[in-house]
Amino acid sequence: MSGAGLLAALAALLFFAALAEVLSDRVPGGRRLGPALLRGRRAGVTALRLGIPGKLARAGMEGQVTFGSVLIAKAGTACLGGIAALAAVPAAPGRFGLLVALGMPVCGFLAPDALLERRARQRHRALVAALPDALDLLAVSAASGRSAAAGFTEIAGAGQGPLAQELGLAVADISCGSPPTVALAALRRRAPGPELATLCASIERSRRFGSPLADQLRRQASALRIQQRRVVEERAARAAPKIQLVVALVLVPSVLLMIVAGLIANSDQLLAGF
Repeated sequence: MSGAGLLAALAALLFFAALAEVLSDRVPGGRRLGPALLRGRRAGVTALRLGIPGKLARAGMEGQVTFGSVLIAKAGTACLGGIAALAAVPAAPGRFGLLVALGMPVCGFLAPDALLERRARQRHRALVAALPDALDLLAVSAASGRSAAAGFTEIAGAGQGPLAQELGLAVADISCGSPPTVALAALRRRAPGPELATLCASIERSRRFGSPLADQLRRQASALRIQQRRVVEERAARAAPKIQLVVALVLVPSVLLMIVAGLIANSDQLLAGF
């Protein structure tokens, strides 16, 4: 390792040691200094500018991960990207060294955001997968004359997963005095997508104009099931060429090697007449 690499590694160790010291120190009130700083106004403003609250809400980690933890993770991964850039810049050809030196810290800074977005996509897929059955239950509840909030309460109490959590939060908002319109708007913000937006629009339309809610929910459930079936068929169609590629690149050469090995093992008998 070169002298620059050793200095970079030493600087990284000193940085993380100083960060651990700051986080473990205590203020006179007995609280830890690091969390007190990260919960301050400046950290909150930085988190808002970076869009961290919305990303945590979409990922379902709003009450599990603090803004300060995400900021620390972004700073740490940016430092790791800078250290990796010091090692990669000498090997980069030509003028790509400057691009590597700038790009790797930026990629490290954006890595926690990418992980949160990946978690949000997985959560949204799980939410949409559970939505048709929930719509059928809401349709039955609406047909019996009960409100949408009552149906939300039943699904949140009996179900599990991201959909039950989001409906439970909506019920909590309504129970705390929020108007249904505000609670549904918050639900759309936490779980963006056309599926829940259509559900909230149906509930609002039924509440304002008296349109039958049960029929709308049943039609939406049928449309979602058809859409999910189409997605599964498309995935199966895309999987067939991949399977054929694996067969062509892995199984066929292995069978040919077995045939060649058998021919070589019996070459003395096959060539006996020559």
